[in-house]
Amino acid sequence: MHKIVFLDRETIAPQIRLRSPAFAHELVVYDRTAPDQIVERLAGASIAITNKVPLSAAVLAQLPALRLIAVAATGTDCVDKAYCQQRGIAVANIRGYAVNTVPEHTFALMLALRRNLVAYRDDVLAGEWQRSGQFCFFNHAIHDLRGARLGIIGEGVLGQRVADIARAFGMVPLFAARKGRTGAGSLYTPWDEMLATSDIITLHCPLTPQTRGMIAMPEFRAMVRRPLIINTGRGGLVDEAALVQALDEGLIAGAGFDVADGEPPAADSPMMRIAARPNVILTPHVAWASDEAQQALADQLIDNIEHFVAGSPRNLLQ
Repeated sequence: MHKIVFLDRETIAPQIRLRSPAFAHELVVYDRTAPDQIVERLAGASIAITNKVPLSAAVLAQLPALRLIAVAATGTDCVDKAYCQQRGIAVANIRGYAVNTVPEHTFALMLALRRNLVAYRDDVLAGEWQRSGQFCFFNHAIHDLRGARLGIIGEGVLGQRVADIARAFGMVPLFAARKGRTGAGSLYTPWDEMLATSDIITLHCPLTPQTRGMIAMPEFRAMVRRPLIINTGRGGLVDEAALVQALDEGLIAGAGFDVADGEPPAADSPMMRIAARPNVILTPHVAWASDEAQQALADQLIDNIEHFVAGSPRNLLQ
């Protein structure tokens, strides 16, 4: 019988159904797990489920029974994968579940910022409509998406879906070549050209040592068209102090972020200092979290576990 331990069930909404695996098992579920509780809770478990609880080499070395780490997310930076490979611990993640929810959230941020919806809503609540004395007022610029050049950083499933939606709006999507790379081919726009010619830039790439801080002051200063910056990827992709400076200097038109470098962000963090600005929208890492996407994630999570136990593993990291 397999012992399965879910370390952080609270990272999936309570209304989402987590079905029982179709094999003999004991399932133990915890809402949250602190770092000093991990080893005790996983003692004797052959399968661990984690979303954000870190499983380091030091922790894993104390868990000889562990055979599978089922990550309840696409990102696996919470797991020491090199150690797992050495020890023969399989790591499976979730794939493809957010193909609708993240792009839709991306465009919600774009539309709200291009049309200054937050600023106009604040004006209405402050009585500006009544003071205007007419049927409308023009306190903030409004721009269509049609015809705008959209720089997309990351050409995976999400980036491709964003490009599809952009074309439906009549936008011009540009897939950015890797920063510092040349000779990427005709399907990619050189990095510097993407920065200089985009009206909106959206990030859909993983956070790695190579991509951390990939957007900083040199990049902001190269953004000739004062674009919007949309980030539904990872907070560390953008230097947050530089983002504040870029907004202060008017180098960009606004920022729509669903992520922060450190979550939740500290109250005095750069992102929280700008969160109330009318040209900034900060949402709490919920782009992935439509009910439909979360249910697909939960179903795939159990599928991954059942396939592993049946001897036909899938979604394993190589």
